[in-house]
Amino acid sequence: MKKKIKVMTLGDMPLSPSGVGIQTKNIIECLIQSGDYSVITLGGAIKHPNFNPIKIEQYGDDWIIYPVEGFGSADIIRSLIRTHKPDILWFMTDPRFYEWLWVLENEIRPLMPMVYYHVWDNVPYPFYNKSFYESNDFIATISKLTDDIVANVAPKIDREYVPHAIQGDTFKPLEAEQIERVKKENFTNWEEDKFLFLWNNRNARRKMSSSVIWWFKEFLDKVGHDKACLLMHTDPYDPNGPNLEAIIHELGLANGEIMFSRAKVTNEHLTVMYNMADCVINIADAEGFGLSTLESLSCGTPIIVCMTGGLQEQVTDGKNWFGIGIEPASKAVIGSQQVPFIFEDRVSKEDFIDALLKVYNMPKDELRALGKLGREHVMKNYNFETFKEQWLKIMKQIHTKHGSWETRKNYKSWTFKEV
Repeated sequence: MKKKIKVMTLGDMPLSPSGVGIQTKNIIECLIQSGDYSVITLGGAIKHPNFNPIKIEQYGDDWIIYPVEGFGSADIIRSLIRTHKPDILWFMTDPRFYEWLWVLENEIRPLMPMVYYHVWDNVPYPFYNKSFYESNDFIATISKLTDDIVANVAPKIDREYVPHAIQGDTFKPLEAEQIERVKKENFTNWEEDKFLFLWNNRNARRKMSSSVIWWFKEFLDKVGHDKACLLMHTDPYDPNGPNLEAIIHELGLANGEIMFSRAKVTNEHLTVMYNMADCVINIADAEGFGLSTLESLSCGTPIIVCMTGGLQEQVTDGKNWFGIGIEPASKAVIGSQQVPFIFEDRVSKEDFIDALLKVYNMPKDELRALGKLGREHVMKNYNFETFKEQWLKIMKQIHTKHGSWETRKNYKSWTFKEV
């Protein structure tokens, strides 16, 4: 029996609904299904009921998940490396979570290559991350912005642009009759001409959840509170965000102007939600990619987004538009001890309301045409089969070029030299 290449992954729990979690799961499954790989996963970024190892039944011993707090620790990584002897360490999310991991470079890289799937940074170029970028053998970049950042900050590092992808046979347009039937089944006294906006994000500060509600109320004041509504697929009581129910109460929105969908749902249910909506919103001020808007476009539903991160390449291909992209009106400079400075891109209330009005007043045939173009854009540029092929090619090339353990190549350990 051929020996399988063993990959250790580190990132969001791949069984969680976060964008990073979903894409991590997609990558792991494509590796395992190829028959050439087995995977050990450190699943982080969520609260776990317990920390017992998890086996995914259909994959047997080829996939073991170890739940961890945060994103793990040096001791956990050391222990699992000794136990499992992986051939590649693959990890994903934005750089601020992995400073502790890159400190271990001289322990890990003599044994195996480190592959970083870079989710988010922002301009101005974060040259303070140069040493972190250079602690990897390979960096995959999730957006054109991130790719440009890595190219300028660490030009010598091998890299490749690998955007998120969508399974177009799951996230697809549905028949108009089916959509209207579902609306009537799920909404009391639904009026066919009522405009439905959808917001599908985690209720977290950077997602601008409270601003969306506050400003949507002002939009309704202009068009009429019975003319449009906002469905928010989120937890209004998420401890990482504001109390959205309290905001609705404060604003007096008691007649179904804002509705919540709180339950975790299947991709098939999400597809119905995207199809029900006339437009999907994401004005996050810091977004690596934004998976929900890509899913929306795949279903043929136009989007309103902040022109930040990967959102800006979803809403336009440089020639055609698939919704409305709002240029940031201001840039807030935030930071921490690990990240000295980074910009958050924030839209203004006036520009957001103007975008809502433009979409609301758009003729239905024009709105459908935008959605159709958006679907074509996703199938061409974010195709799931291409995504799988790209990752299989990358991992094979890395293993061939760099080897692992006794066959490790192209890395020389560094030492401190007394001068």
